[in-house]
Amino acid sequence: MNVAFGFWGIGILFLLLLLRVPVALALVAVSFGGIVALLGLTPALGIVSGTPYDFVASWTLSAVPMFLLMGFVAYHSGLTGGLFAAAKLVLARVPGGLAVSSIFACSGFAAVSGSSLACAAAMGRIAIPEMVAAGYRPSIAAGCIAAGGTIGALIPPSILMIIYGVFAETSITQVFLGGVSVGLLTAVSYALVVMAICVLRPDVIPRSAPVDMGDAGRAVRDVAPVIVLVVLVLGGLFAGFFTATEAGAVGAAGAIAIAAASGRLTRDVLTQSLTETLMATAALFIIGVGAAMFTRFLGLSGLSGFISQAVASADLSFWQLMVLIVVIYLLLGTFMEPFGALFITLPVLLPVVEAQGASLVWFGVLVVKLLEVGMITPPVGMNVFIIRSVASKYVSLTQIFAGVVPFILADIVVVALIIAVPGIVLFLPDLFG
Repeated sequence: MNVAFGFWGIGILFLLLLLRVPVALALVAVSFGGIVALLGLTPALGIVSGTPYDFVASWTLSAVPMFLLMGFVAYHSGLTGGLFAAAKLVLARVPGGLAVSSIFACSGFAAVSGSSLACAAAMGRIAIPEMVAAGYRPSIAAGCIAAGGTIGALIPPSILMIIYGVFAETSITQVFLGGVSVGLLTAVSYALVVMAICVLRPDVIPRSAPVDMGDAGRAVRDVAPVIVLVVLVLGGLFAGFFTATEAGAVGAAGAIAIAAASGRLTRDVLTQSLTETLMATAALFIIGVGAAMFTRFLGLSGLSGFISQAVASADLSFWQLMVLIVVIYLLLGTFMEPFGALFITLPVLLPVVEAQGASLVWFGVLVVKLLEVGMITPPVGMNVFIIRSVASKYVSLTQIFAGVVPFILADIVVVALIIAVPGIVLFLPDLFG
């Protein structure tokens, strides 16, 4: 009977989400109502009063606002503006050099932002006008940046990976290390797509014109502060000098210091960065509190254990289970943003994956990759809408969705490789473990 309450709770939750009820409110309402039905009003009130503090008081979660602040300061102060120019100098002679440069510039931006949306917005403003002027078809230019933005959640520091590490109670540093190889593999796969289109369809992606190497000195000067910041934060984290929280604090302080030293830290930059950090942190934590309550509700109902036993008794092969999980996340990605999908699925899927003996580090990277595919799939590909807002004079929403199709196919190949060869994810965590 308790398990039935769990199923009813999940059904009502998805109904509320389809009705566009905010994720946090839907999670809290379903969890509170379910706990009242299971235990009564007084225990439910006790859980509601204690859960927010228990979740927010996590020391590890303090890394979230720190990394967000680092990214917002770097973005609003223009510290990341030289990444595209520097990438062009190195990759100018590669087929489709401008598009390939934008992809690797996205990877560089990811190392100081941890946000897909910020990555897509920043690179979209810089790269799309230049690609269109060079003769790129607008749809593929926009699709390239929308897809490249997804690398923002794979290359550390990744906010999604921090949240996953807290919920899965696994090492965030290990998940970060696993994300490095997958982020780079994703960037390479996107670059191969661009080069293939350039060779087969030069009318869509022309070969880039040579870049004036006289700009090399300026590009190096512009990108040097970002490189120093990334080496300081990630080098210290992976070498064991910092915890994730300490790395976030060092990164935020470093971004502010570099912006101030370069004369770019104006009052408006600092105010906007702090405001956006507070808003993003509050939104994430509210959803997280709801997810913590939902996890408690599912545990009380016995549904998590029931599903784990059902999967075990169904004798699904590893590949069958993975295909099921991939389909779940791809479907959720068509109408939900990544954090909501992550918080809703982890309470159900983590026990199942643990029962199969799979590495939680590997699973975390796989989940983040799947969530990022959802950022460019219709009808609610958030990166696509961001690109539409910054490049509306060049391309329509439909054209951008058409432009991301080749990159979604590359993503499917990368996901298959992650599942077939877990060592792609686990090589660096094992090496530095």
